[in-house]
Amino acid sequence: MAILRTSEQRFENLSGYDFEPHYLEINDPDLGALRMHYLDEGPRNGQILLCMHGEPSWCYLYRKMIPSLVEAGFRVLAPDLVGFGRSDKPADTDDYTFAKHVNWMTDWVTQLDIQGATLVAQDWGGLIGLRLVAAMPQRFERVTIANTGLPTGDQGASDAFIAWRDFSLNDEAFDIGMILNNFGSGSLSEDDQNAYRAPFPDDSYKAGARKFPSLVPSSTDDPARDDNIAAWEVLKTWEKPFLCCFSDNDPITGGGDKVFHKLVPGCAGQPHATLHGGHFIQQEDGERWSAIIIDWIKSA
Repeated sequence: MAILRTSEQRFENLSGYDFEPHYLEINDPDLGALRMHYLDEGPRNGQILLCMHGEPSWCYLYRKMIPSLVEAGFRVLAPDLVGFGRSDKPADTDDYTFAKHVNWMTDWVTQLDIQGATLVAQDWGGLIGLRLVAAMPQRFERVTIANTGLPTGDQGASDAFIAWRDFSLNDEAFDIGMILNNFGSGSLSEDDQNAYRAPFPDDSYKAGARKFPSLVPSSTDDPARDDNIAAWEVLKTWEKPFLCCFSDNDPITGGGDKVFHKLVPGCAGQPHATLHGGHFIQQEDGERWSAIIIDWIKSA
């Protein structure tokens, strides 16, 4: 059971990223100790914003949002999921399951004793983050999400998603920088593309990134279905503020906010907004999402 750890040298001098790394060791009953990396910016006594990235990015995705959030007085915690960024990377795709990702993050949240947090999440950050909210609602005061969901497998999978899942498993290069660029406006600089590539020196480090699309429930016999249904039952009773900020040009999750508006009571009366860009909205309109979050919380 190989556990890979990306060299620190690969994270030096990244464009727009000069944050101090922090590490916490979590335990997996099958793999043993795993080191998770996270950013911890802002005042220790500030309200916590838990910023969770998705597939196949890492906390670098939040680099444009963190400065203004910190300036507004918030404490920003931005972890790298296991398999991504500076966090440890099990080398076998079989080591990654939806349940394991939730368990790893649950251990991290519990060890840090996060309280009174606002979840800020996109893509798989939302799938995992919403499970955390449902399992530990007492630790969260608000939720804001973009371009994500919590599927149960009832809707099946689109042809486009099936193609993406097959590509992630089988494409020889699986170029992370190119993927981030192509799922946006195509304007990502080469420096930024290289920063997204930094955690993955070669393909052996990409097991978690390659596996993630296969973990999205796309049928009613998916092993995560029952847990996601249970999480939805909690979210259907969630009356704390719940803000949707989906983007206007995401081919993957377009219209996905409607189910939250319909089912989550906390969505009522919130200043929901449409951001401008593709799937990785923190990259293309992150500053605006930050401004919306600041106004939303400060005006409560």
